Amino acid sequence: MKKMLFAGLFLLSMVAVNGQEIFSKGAQRVNAGIGVGTGIPVEVSYERSIIDGLIKGKNGAIGVGAYGGWYHRSVSDWSYNHYVLGARGAFHYQFIDKLDTYGGLMLGYNIATARWAGDGESIGAASGSAFGYSLFVGGRYFFKPKLGVYSEVGYGISYLSVGVTFKL
Repeated sequence: MKKMLFAGLFLLSMVAVNGQEIFSKGAQRVNAGIGVGTGIPVEVSYERSIIDGLIKGKNGAIGVGAYGGWYHRSVSDWSYNHYVLGARGAFHYQFIDKLDTYGGLMLGYNIATARWAGDGESIGAASGSAFGYSLFVGGRYFFKPKLGVYSEVGYGISYLSVGVTFKL
């Protein structure tokens, strides 16, 4: 976990040169990315800023949104799927010029399934679901007016995710 946290912070520091304004009220962002680790988990999230100017009249914003993630893995004759759906809230504070940094909480629902995918008679399947929560930190950097990159550390569908972000 420490290596993943370090990698996420390193990615954020590498992009802190140019890019974007403070996350202000009414701003909307969509992230689409992959998880780093075993297999390739995919995720999509949406966020809208609802309050800004919380600190010294211009920095500090609150955003709310939705999250969806999916992970599939086949091991031997078994097929595993994991889905995460959630609502997120985040506090944005710009520590470095032109880099949107944030941290937040997700309340979500996890669904997991396992099925026999081998030849011959099926020996079973299993599934389970539960409510859960997650803490996360991340950053966004825009290298074009409406297109950028993001990285997050926390737990959604993986512990570290990277991808593209879009301004709406």
